[in-house]
Amino acid sequence: MSESCSLATLDELAAARHTSGPGDLGLVMGGGGARAAYQVGFLRCLAQQFPDLEIPYITGVSAGAINAALLASHHGSFLQAVDELTQLWSRLTVKDVFRADGMSLAGNVFRWMFQLASGGVRRVPRVRGLVDTSPLRDYLTETLHAVDGELTGIQYNLDRGRLKAVALSTSSYTTGQSVTWIQGNGIHEWERPLRRARRAVLTVEHIMASAALPLFFPAVQLENGWYGDGGIRLTAPLSPALHLGARRVLAISTRYARTDAEADRPSVEGYPPPAQVVGVLMNSIFLDLLDHDALRLERLNQLIGKLGEEDRLGLKPVDLLILRPSVDLGQLAGEYEPQLPRAFRFLTRGLGTQQTRSPDFISLVLFQPDYLRALIEIGERDAKARRDEVADFLNGYG
Repeated sequence: MSESCSLATLDELAAARHTSGPGDLGLVMGGGGARAAYQVGFLRCLAQQFPDLEIPYITGVSAGAINAALLASHHGSFLQAVDELTQLWSRLTVKDVFRADGMSLAGNVFRWMFQLASGGVRRVPRVRGLVDTSPLRDYLTETLHAVDGELTGIQYNLDRGRLKAVALSTSSYTTGQSVTWIQGNGIHEWERPLRRARRAVLTVEHIMASAALPLFFPAVQLENGWYGDGGIRLTAPLSPALHLGARRVLAISTRYARTDAEADRPSVEGYPPPAQVVGVLMNSIFLDLLDHDALRLERLNQLIGKLGEEDRLGLKPVDLLILRPSVDLGQLAGEYEPQLPRAFRFLTRGLGTQQTRSPDFISLVLFQPDYLRALIEIGERDAKARRDEVADFLNGYG
């Protein structure tokens, strides 16, 4: 359903109150780990319909930061960029994201146990994550054609005028703030309670930080602090796009909207295993905030609509179209779980992933080609079902 909404605060509406036009389109891509492949399917259909579409404002958080970075840095057309993004996700495997061999996993688990039993002795080496994500860093560096880590294609597109700004959001473990790293022309930093923006030349390290699942993936050092998944503290996922200048926002969520009957149906019997608890926590971090933000914004739009022009202080509603899966991607993950590497599958089953009917935790880390291709196909199918609605929303942008 197309939703017209404003930002979470009147200040953020003020940041986007200029007259709308073809250069004010923003794309927001949320998190969800492996579920971000769904976004690629939607973009694939969109690119076939609008092959030369230009999106001046691109924002991403968590795994959505990978998609945002490639779109913002690609030298070719929108269609060519999405084709390369499709190839990136279609080829991706667990081994491209983190070390999943028995030796590596066992070593990390042992170090975690040793640290917990150490009583905080300083001589004990600190554990930075359950898995080693250096393969993902190498994969992104090669795929995004980074030069000494820098995403040089972003500045190339900024210089050509095809892009106005891009933003990748992270969470600072050092200060507890949500920090959005921005690169663009004529943009300004902003500060809100517990969230702020900083100008930067974006690199692979910014992507790695934004996509660093808490505890599971190690945090990443940026400037003078340590940063993890951007979804942890980003309470207003739509705000970066509007702060940058977007007046129409296309947001792609990976959250399936359950019916009341589905929501009331138990996912587990008896005491919930750790995998179920982690899944609920991850959903609240990565998937629920976009809906909450949209609801707040819609109410602000309604309030503005009741005011006369002279009382609006130049504020105008912001158009938002939220796109979401037609099927439960977490529940679907259970069908592909047996294809995980044996050692990693053994570890996750020990957390109780087979005791829940909707293994949402598994869907975050199920970087299996068959599952990812299924998500891309679902995204493309959902986009085709809303083809006319999307075309109306983008009228004048193609």
